[in-house]
Amino acid sequence: MNAPQAKKRFVQSCKQLALGLSLVGLGFQVSAQTRVDDAWVRATVAGQPSSGAFMTVTASSDSKLLSVQTPVAKLVQIHEMSMKDDVMKMQQVPSVALPAGKPVSFNPNGYHIMLMNLTGQINEGDKVPLTLTVEDAKGEKESIQIEAVAKAINTMDHSKMMHDHSKMN
Repeated sequence: MNAPQAKKRFVQSCKQLALGLSLVGLGFQVSAQTRVDDAWVRATVAGQPSSGAFMTVTASSDSKLLSVQTPVAKLVQIHEMSMKDDVMKMQQVPSVALPAGKPVSFNPNGYHIMLMNLTGQINEGDKVPLTLTVEDAKGEKESIQIEAVAKAINTMDHSKMMHDHSKMN
């Protein structure tokens, strides 16, 4: 084989490899239908029986969060916090709708994940494994495994606060 033929064969092989890798990449994009961001769990004190998990979930197609599991709790439920007649109410819900492309926030004042009958204390900085089960409109289920970092109950994210330092002495 002469040099021009070898170069042509090499270029053709590179193109085939690039095409193959791009197809693999598309396959991963199709299977990654739901994204979970900013997952955290509230740290506990010794003997505390429950905690909460919080995150933002974004599905690529209309879906719903069906359940969450973790080895740190014997019972896990999806709850919703609401106000009715000036009374705060928390109740279990069977699922949470995840509209296509719209982030759904799970936070202490709305939907959240209750971790009950804890198997031990959750310390600040611990990484808590969570497995979310999401079902799309076609009935296909997706299992998403994440690690949520444990934060102290008094932890505040000051980076998102507005500060006016001009009045300080």
